[in-house]
Amino acid sequence: MGIADRRQREKEMRRLSILDAAERLFFSRRYEDVSMDEIAREVELNKATIYLYFKNKETLFATIVLRGVLILQEKYIECMEKQVPGIEKVIMMGQAYYEFSKDFPDYQRMIQFYGSERFSKENPCTAEIGKGYGTCRMILADAVKEGIDDNTIRSDLDPFLTSMYLMISFMGILSMEDKWKLVIGTAGFSYEQFTREFFRFITPAISPGKTFDEMNGQGPGSVGL
Repeated sequence: MGIADRRQREKEMRRLSILDAAERLFFSRRYEDVSMDEIAREVELNKATIYLYFKNKETLFATIVLRGVLILQEKYIECMEKQVPGIEKVIMMGQAYYEFSKDFPDYQRMIQFYGSERFSKENPCTAEIGKGYGTCRMILADAVKEGIDDNTIRSDLDPFLTSMYLMISFMGILSMEDKWKLVIGTAGFSYEQFTREFFRFITPAISPGKTFDEMNGQGPGSVGL
């Protein structure tokens, strides 16, 4: 290994050590409670060195958020590669999102927080984060298309719109405010039961049967409203 290669490897190792140190701190407390000084102490580097690798705290935070998004993306890819009907892939992706939130709650919390308006859209990681979520949505759309082609999903549904409805539903359920979880609990249901029942609710909605237009009197041969 040449000198240039060795230096490049050392540089990448230092960058990863900074990220790992920042991740530990962001996982343990709120964004506002972590400072660049603390990150520098955690990784045992001068703060000026940190700025050679990351422009600011926001960039560090976003890079860690991207780690989480890429984990979720990989889970979607794994679901897509299963040799099962399209509708099963869709359900598996919803379950994968839920399992991600259970297995990686700190990444999930950071992803939700990063979606707030406080972060700059000029952050270089913002585009990559959006691309990662966009890839997940496109994989989900491909699963819907497969379901339409193998007759396990209604043929009158648009894969793009359906993937958007589903993705937004997944995100909404997993970012539910505590006040709504309290309402669910007061009614005698657990939050886990609520998330499981979502699939009982949504599966018949996308499964083959009468289309929306047919149920509303707008099918072939009908007059409609």
